[in-house]
Amino acid sequence: MPNGNSKIVAVLDDLFFTVKINESAKRAAMPIVFVKSEQDALDQAAGKPALMIIDLNCGQIDPLALIGKLKSGAETKSVSVIGYLSHVQGELKQKAQESGCDVVMARSAFSQNLPQILKRYTSF
Repeated sequence: MPNGNSKIVAVLDDLFFTVKINESAKRAAMPIVFVKSEQDALDQAAGKPALMIIDLNCGQIDPLALIGKLKSGAETKSVSVIGYLSHVQGELKQKAQESGCDVVMARSAFSQNLPQILKRYTSF
């Protein structure tokens, strides 16, 4: 849900999705910040972005640990988090939900619905 802040933070290391998310954000006139480390993600989350997008297969961080820290932090627990993964990763999906991820989507659904997702979670 919109929280008055229009910035989006994306945590991923996949170039294809970086380009796709960046292009969708540009089309929606949304400021977006890409981070690749847990500390950078936590620092950005402290600014209460409208949305955090996390690739649950990001190899540079432990996405589940990051989600747990976000959802247990006093400053960051209200930040909306969407995670995406391969549609066959049912166990990872369950673990992400248990960690506190607000929405977990298959990569294909995330990719297809990205413009609507950005619109839903931003103040525009």
